[in-house]
Amino acid sequence: MTGRLSCALIGNPSVGKSLIFNHLTGLGVEVSNYPGTTVDLMRGNVCFQREIIELVDLPGIYSLEGESEEETLVRGILNRKEVDILIAVLDATHLERNLYLLLQVAEYKIPMVVVLNMVDEAEKFGIEINYDLLSERIGSPVIPTVASEGKNMEAIIDAARANPAIPSISVPYDHHVEAAARSLSKIYGIERSSSLQALVRPEGSDDLADSAQGLGSEIEKRHNMTPHQIIATNRHNFSRALAEEVTELHSRPPRFDLDTILTRSFPGIPILIAIIIGILLLVFTAGAFFEELIVTLIDTYAIEPFLALDLPGLASAVGLSLIIAIQAGMGIAFPYVFIFYLVISIIEDSGYLTRAAFLADRSMHRFGMHGQGIIPMVLGFGCSVPALMSVRLLATRRERIIASILVTMIPCSARTVVISGIVASFIGLAAAFSVYAIVFLLVFATGIVLSKVTPGQQFGMILEMSALRVPRPDMVVKKAWMRLSEFLFIAMPLLLISSVFLGIFEYIGLVSAFQDIITPYSESVLGLPGFAATALLFGILRKEMAFETLAVLAGTADLGSVLSNLQLYIFAVVCVLFIPCISTIAVLIREIGKKWAILVSLYTVALGIIVGALLKIGMT
Repeated sequence: MTGRLSCALIGNPSVGKSLIFNHLTGLGVEVSNYPGTTVDLMRGNVCFQREIIELVDLPGIYSLEGESEEETLVRGILNRKEVDILIAVLDATHLERNLYLLLQVAEYKIPMVVVLNMVDEAEKFGIEINYDLLSERIGSPVIPTVASEGKNMEAIIDAARANPAIPSISVPYDHHVEAAARSLSKIYGIERSSSLQALVRPEGSDDLADSAQGLGSEIEKRHNMTPHQIIATNRHNFSRALAEEVTELHSRPPRFDLDTILTRSFPGIPILIAIIIGILLLVFTAGAFFEELIVTLIDTYAIEPFLALDLPGLASAVGLSLIIAIQAGMGIAFPYVFIFYLVISIIEDSGYLTRAAFLADRSMHRFGMHGQGIIPMVLGFGCSVPALMSVRLLATRRERIIASILVTMIPCSARTVVISGIVASFIGLAAAFSVYAIVFLLVFATGIVLSKVTPGQQFGMILEMSALRVPRPDMVVKKAWMRLSEFLFIAMPLLLISSVFLGIFEYIGLVSAFQDIITPYSESVLGLPGFAATALLFGILRKEMAFETLAVLAGTADLGSVLSNLQLYIFAVVCVLFIPCISTIAVLIREIGKKWAILVSLYTVALGIIVGALLKIGMT
């Protein structure tokens, strides 16, 4: 606590929580891991009438009873009362479902403001909600909003600053549950919310856990239901009754429902495939155009003038490495990453993303993930960096780990340059497609194994379909820029630092010394000369740099004149499977931690060498 008023947005996924947060903070936000977790929290400040208010966007959850990292985090924040006021955001079109979480949150006795969002869409469906009656029943102010249009945002801050009351609403639980909760509260001096939580999931001190288990067993014998089931049923029934009490339905003429097309196997899946291909084509073509433009500009106005300076050896080597790193980083960031984020922001804000996840859910279960896992997998074909950043869309750490490992194996656009520039050009298209076949087979096999061995529990997917709407261009651009800034501040600094060291190593002769050492091993294991093995290392900086370095070290762009078809093929396969680029490793550390990033790097190195060695043995 800093002495300022602190507020936290809480609610189900896809209720407009983040949109409200962005409106209130103006996107001047800080994204950071909550201490001791891998869950990202968005924090920002609201300056209202010369008063600074801290705002936190908590992860979207459906319940406080689960064991996912997000649910555990939110539950802990509420237990410790780390915020002054809660802003509970509800979807007016699904009031009953949203009230279930609100009833749980109300039991923590923290002052609350209730935001009823999407009231315009509720109106379209003929849903009329009595806001005053809902406010009276909950015991907290209710603010109707339309976050997509920024309507009534200032009323949220007004209500938060007006010292809102602690919600008075209380679920009438089964009398045996109530009696057990009172007993635990009295004996252990804990709040009612903690007593109910102990009955649902016995935890805490050994004495409390034993008492809760004993009482829970007695309740189960009487009802043939666990306390968890009874409490959940009571909450659902109360949510339904409250929603019916404050809601009036008016008939509306039937409308064409686009979901009947988008969520069915046919034509939903062909539409999904067409959209995925369209995204890839747009990112590839537009990205390639702007990349060439950026690279040419940096060549003309930075590299050529720098070389003309004719600086001393060390300064020249380090400076050139640094400029090339900037060239490589900017060639990724703006052409590929920013265009990708623009497209994905449009799809997110349109509501289609949940339809895509629904269609892909069954297939992704084979990899131990849910339907949302298709998003980073597809984006990996463009660039691994934004694909890895998108794994945070997945619900559990287990899914994020699996998706992150598989994404690093997907042939990104840089790897495609290696495949097309070496295999397709010098061997043929059939050989190039066979490289993709090898990679996809290994991705599939790795996914099957990871689904069996990755620690963590696999939870069922609860997916609420977002309403289909036309995205706002200004919010799309702001969201894309905010995400791009993460790439610029995480991946770029590491890329620049590594480039400086690479320039120094090349100047003092470590690169050539390494080449002399590695030659006997690369020739015996992979059948590659030392300069080819050395070129593979430059792929750590950026994958196509391995291709470029190979031509430089070979002394000719006609690689077919210095390497056999088998050597070219093995080089391409190893390069595609080999350790991810430095930018990808940096984001891996950011998303899943240093330990997993090291394991992924070691696994891909081993995989590339083993597959390359098997190809040498099998084809000679």
